Amino acid sequence: MTAPSRIDIEERKAFALPAAPTLLIALALAALVGLAVWRIVVAGIEESDGPMPGRVIAWILAIVAAALLANGFTIVSPGTTKVVTFLGTYIGTVRTSGLSYTVPFSTRKNVPVRIRNFETKEAKVNDLGGNPVNIAAIVVWQVEDTAKAHFRVDDYEDFIATQSESAVRHIATQYPYDTPDEDAMSLRRSADDISAELAREVQARVEDAGLTILEARISSLSYAPEIAQAMLQRQQAAAIVDARQTIVDGAVSMVELALEQLEEKNIVDLDPERKAAMVSNLLVVLCSDGQTQPVINAGGLYS
Repeated sequence: MTAPSRIDIEERKAFALPAAPTLLIALALAALVGLAVWRIVVAGIEESDGPMPGRVIAWILAIVAAALLANGFTIVSPGTTKVVTFLGTYIGTVRTSGLSYTVPFSTRKNVPVRIRNFETKEAKVNDLGGNPVNIAAIVVWQVEDTAKAHFRVDDYEDFIATQSESAVRHIATQYPYDTPDEDAMSLRRSADDISAELAREVQARVEDAGLTILEARISSLSYAPEIAQAMLQRQQAAAIVDARQTIVDGAVSMVELALEQLEEKNIVDLDPERKAAMVSNLLVVLCSDGQTQPVINAGGLYS
């Protein structure tokens, strides 16, 4: 089985006269045509009954030649280029905006080089942990090599859209949606790093088409509907655990500070058993979900 043929082509500058010489050529051709028409009319009036003189035929040929040469005029709008081919051969690309003059009877195709963007379709993919997630991305791109974009692929706009969706799917399978490890990368927590990696992967896929990826960023990320509720409960449980951890750490610090101040100011002399009881009461007050109810102890701790 033979390997598929590769179109080895790169952009080069096409023959194109700038605006000033082109305008002079246009004026010269217009003057030639006007003169030829005038001479033909005069000759026709002078010799209306006789055969067509040779000079009339010459002026007619001059008009035809001027019309043929006028085929080389082309106009390039800002933000676009002209890919020029002649008899199936790539001549080059005209990037200079405005009026110019290139090879007559050549085929000239518009290839925009403006910065463009699109959003990929939301794809349902399993992340690294096997959880189905919905993900989409915005890709900002530009045509860099007009020859590659025009000749190497059938439709470079459809090509970059397909390759971008493929890259998004591949990136989504390489990382978990979320992870408790703060040092590990995840789709939700490491958005900037994931977006940078996505841009590099899309660039590698569209390099042969002469396209440049300026930015790629995840625009939509969520669990699939069938597991969204379960994952929400898991996230809520994790949030509660984290909140409890923070509350307990704060309560221990407050109890420790209270005991230190009581000892420093000699407000009360606490033996180990009374100190343990005070710590227990303070922790109950500080860590309780609801409001605590005070209990007045009329007796002593040991009575």
